[in-house]
Amino acid sequence: MHASLRPCVAAFATLFAVLPTRHIVGQTPNDTVRRAVTLPAIVVTATKYPLPAVTGATTVLSGETLRSEGVTTVADALRRVPGLAVVATGSSGARTSVYTRGGESGYTRVLVDGVAVNDPGGEFDYAYLTLEDVERIEIVRGPTSVLYGTDAVTGVIQVFTRRGTGPLRVTGGGRGATHDTRALDVSVSGSTPSTSYMLGIVRHATRGIHQFNSNYDRTSMTGAVEIRPDATTDARLHVRYADDVVHIPTDGSGAVVDRNAFQYGERLTLGAELGRAITPRVELRLFVGAHTTDGGFDNAPDGPADTLGFYASNGLNHVVRRNADLRASYRITPDLVLTTGAVVEHQRERSFNESLSEFGASNGSFEVSRRTNAGYAQILGARGGLAWNAGVRLDDNDAFGTFTTWRGGVAYRMAAGTRVRAVIGTAFREPTFFQNFAEGFVRGNPDLRPERSRSWEVGLEQPLAGNRVAVRATWFDQQFTDLIEYSFATADPGDPNYFNVAGATARGAEVEVDARAGRTLLASLSHTWVDTRIVTAGSDQSGTGFFVSGARLLRRPAHTTNVGVSWKAHERATLSAQAMRFGSREDLDYAVGGRATLPTYTTLDFAGTVTIRRPLGARPGVAVNVRLANALDEQYTAVLGFRSPGRTVGVGVRIY
Repeated sequence: MHASLRPCVAAFATLFAVLPTRHIVGQTPNDTVRRAVTLPAIVVTATKYPLPAVTGATTVLSGETLRSEGVTTVADALRRVPGLAVVATGSSGARTSVYTRGGESGYTRVLVDGVAVNDPGGEFDYAYLTLEDVERIEIVRGPTSVLYGTDAVTGVIQVFTRRGTGPLRVTGGGRGATHDTRALDVSVSGSTPSTSYMLGIVRHATRGIHQFNSNYDRTSMTGAVEIRPDATTDARLHVRYADDVVHIPTDGSGAVVDRNAFQYGERLTLGAELGRAITPRVELRLFVGAHTTDGGFDNAPDGPADTLGFYASNGLNHVVRRNADLRASYRITPDLVLTTGAVVEHQRERSFNESLSEFGASNGSFEVSRRTNAGYAQILGARGGLAWNAGVRLDDNDAFGTFTTWRGGVAYRMAAGTRVRAVIGTAFREPTFFQNFAEGFVRGNPDLRPERSRSWEVGLEQPLAGNRVAVRATWFDQQFTDLIEYSFATADPGDPNYFNVAGATARGAEVEVDARAGRTLLASLSHTWVDTRIVTAGSDQSGTGFFVSGARLLRRPAHTTNVGVSWKAHERATLSAQAMRFGSREDLDYAVGGRATLPTYTTLDFAGTVTIRRPLGARPGVAVNVRLANALDEQYTAVLGFRSPGRTVGVGVRIY
């Protein structure tokens, strides 16, 4: 057994040991039409405390609703969220990034049940997150480093997995789709008055969109146990394991030329939380999380004649990120809460890479770690129509020293239901280990400073037509400084290649409209405009420079529009449609030594779900879902040179 699997197996054994024995019954589904995007009064991710004092822009996606519309990945779900630009390099399993409000791809903290799963330095590949075990996704836009530290520069995305409710039940499903895509999942869950539990396994495989070497295989397991021994104590253990292999036939330009390149990885996520109400006004919570990644890439020579240029490479990476967060919440009054917390985080990476070229072999390796101690304080208030929050945080990192962030927000709801709000704050992103410590052909710079931001936003929310229509609008303005850039031009071969050199701005607007007609028809419209500009030039001002003065940041569309409709056509049938229009954006074209403008494109998706049989007693229910994605077969490129999946059709069966 692989060493990284042992704690996972042990944790799953613990889960099985505490499962109570009950008879299997079906779950009655919610027969009302549900919105995929809602804006509830309380979003825990925004404040870490269940008090309706959220002043920033938030969105919540329902996992059940997304699954009923045939959406299978978190990345596809996030495409619907205002302010988020999702960019994938082609086929299933290919690298997928999210740019929130025009910020860098490493500017969004990603949490799974409270555990940070970003690589050190903020990067995260959204390709491996699927929706089978997801209860909801909370998205908070704006600076959130006060609560979460590094990476939370332009937002936080938190995935909450399902929890068991009611008597023991077994659910499962299967799905088939274009490109020989298959998926199977099964889960067992339930609860007693003091315990809830869930255990699920998912298997996904596809041959991909390319002619060869495009397969993607993924297996994941998720488990959770929550215990409430009395009215003042709760404890939860969460375990998630994923193992995937993605084959990569494309080179850096998107050309399908490689028959044997692939990358692989194992990810283990562990989280434990303990809460205790010391008095009616004081609560203590301890959260401990760990995320471990083991993986690498292999691109062997394509044949005996493959000896020109950089013709082969391989690498291995072992990354561990552990943290503990102890916080105390003091309810000064029923509507005023002060939270203070202390955080310890330890990051470690062991890396090796080798490159073979006609000029000889080049390899590099490093094994480094860094530690952060942090303290933070936040005050939340909500009284009548007024809500406010303010917070400050101090991070002390043994690599780059101390860093202070702060945030404040206020919102006021008027008698007519109009709500106005404003938020201002700062945030930061630490350098990656590679930027700090790389060796070999690329040299890291241990003296790098964190990238930092200062931003503000104002918003308006207005109900209309007797609360049947809700309109929300946000204007945001962000400044990014000390951006890190790679430089080829070094005075000496031993000098570092990374420097804090650039600065940029990202401003824009988000508009959302939700409307309903009775209990059968729901419609939503959102539009995002983002204007990004380089205001402090980087060291490379050539046509292929990343930070050319006056240019836009790469791969961020200026305009994005989403329109969705959900119609309950029958008590057992729901139909939905989603149209998404992505505006033009810039990318680098190394073939011509300059920038290229990628054209606007539109995708149209349709989905339908029919309940074949409702659950009754021990008899399970059965539902069938059909999804037609990119119905117009739009041939677009989100990254220059990389083709889109085109039109896809998927059919799924759900047993519940």
